[in-house]
Amino acid sequence: MGRLNERGGSRTAAATVAATSLLVVLCLVLTACSLFTSQVRSLPPILTQEQLERPYVKVGVVHVSRERYGSVEDLSPADYDWANQALREEAQRIGADAIIFAELRVDTASYLLFPASEISATATAIKFR
Repeated sequence: MGRLNERGGSRTAAATVAATSLLVVLCLVLTACSLFTSQVRSLPPILTQEQLERPYVKVGVVHVSRERYGSVEDLSPADYDWANQALREEAQRIGADAIIFAELRVDTASYLLFPASEISATATAIKFR
């Protein structure tokens, strides 16, 4: 048995109540976090003509571009990944289910002595019926 304190209660009983209360609060916090999960929608895929198996309707044409300094030879896979990712984000913004006919274009220019490249991408955003 535990020792009695001045109020007539037991120290172990107070510790048990505190531990149980802490456990209940922790369970409530963890359960509440799982109740409020965010709906993360994945980005629309870029499909080839062969991958289209369902009827669709054209939502619109999406276009993205950005300019970077350096020659065309300095382009990296990350630049192409940026173009594909930006197309998918734009298509998601307008509510498309997928992207078809994606085209990537690189134009070169120079400013005084510095070469520059403009990366632009265009695609058709579609929604499946």
